Amino acid sequence: MSIFKNKILLITGGTGSFGNMVLKRFIDSDIKEIRIFSRDEKKQDDMRHALQNNKVKFYIGDVRDKQSISSAMCGADYVFHAAALKQVPSCEFFPMQAVMTNVLGTNNVLESAIENKVKNVVVLSTDKAAYPINAMGISKAMMEKVAIAKGRHLGKDGTTTICCTRYGNVMASRGSVIPLWIDQLKSNKPITITDPHMTRFMMTLEDAVDLVVFAFENGNNGDLFVQKAPATTLAILANALIELYKSNAKIKIIGTRHGEKVYETLVTREEMAKAEDMGDYFRIPCDARDLNYDKLESGNEKISKVEEYNSHNTRQLDVQQMKKLLLKLDIINQDEFIRSQMDMI
Repeated sequence: MSIFKNKILLITGGTGSFGNMVLKRFIDSDIKEIRIFSRDEKKQDDMRHALQNNKVKFYIGDVRDKQSISSAMCGADYVFHAAALKQVPSCEFFPMQAVMTNVLGTNNVLESAIENKVKNVVVLSTDKAAYPINAMGISKAMMEKVAIAKGRHLGKDGTTTICCTRYGNVMASRGSVIPLWIDQLKSNKPITITDPHMTRFMMTLEDAVDLVVFAFENGNNGDLFVQKAPATTLAILANALIELYKSNAKIKIIGTRHGEKVYETLVTREEMAKAEDMGDYFRIPCDARDLNYDKLESGNEKISKVEEYNSHNTRQLDVQQMKKLLLKLDIINQDEFIRSQMDMI
């Protein structure tokens, strides 16, 4: 029997691409109710008309306002916290806005969940939180620290379980370059690339939602879950799209943007030293020590012997493999041009 049977799931940021995909996964299940919490009333209205489903309830509010999140939290059994500011350049120019949503907003969600005795909270994080160099990643790293600290405090016997999930690039989600490049191809414009040698993890939204479910089912307080994923260079991704759309488009190098990394890290070296390999996932348990640890402690020799898990050293996709993965995306496999090409095969 599903752990979600007759339960209530609250999704913060539920009108975003990630929240939408989690909603799709659960809407036809035996779950009792799905609550969509977001500050965008237009997207909520569009979603309401599109779904026409009494199982889905809508709450307008902002995670920065604890009272609004607490109203939606009352009676919830599970919470997936996806509300965030995640556009890297925007966060660079407005870092306090990132702090207010990603750090303080997350704290509001977790405090409310604990007060309302929610069974399980999964917090959505990003590879940019590992060795962060930009405001978005730094705010997400602090978000992880807040969530893990609360999970550690609650402990294994806590009424509420709090854990994090960390993702690489989720293809065609908000902030992805794939929709932009498709528009450029259709407009006969050159594809704009910051750095052709830049690598990014590649996973579909469906793959990412699998990790959410896995975390709900297997998470302990303070756990961080990471899904293993292949990666590719931006040049290979661009050429895969050019071939799919049978385009003669050129590639235009525009240079690295504010806060961009050449490669992304999903698991740091320090985390890999204590990570548990669970097949398709890594589990990184929290450091369960308190502030009363001894002044002199033995070190961990394993840290100097392990490698971080990043988009340079994971499995690399070539153009053909990338095309196959791209065809799993709705934005591509439902495109009229792509469908006409498939019909001709």
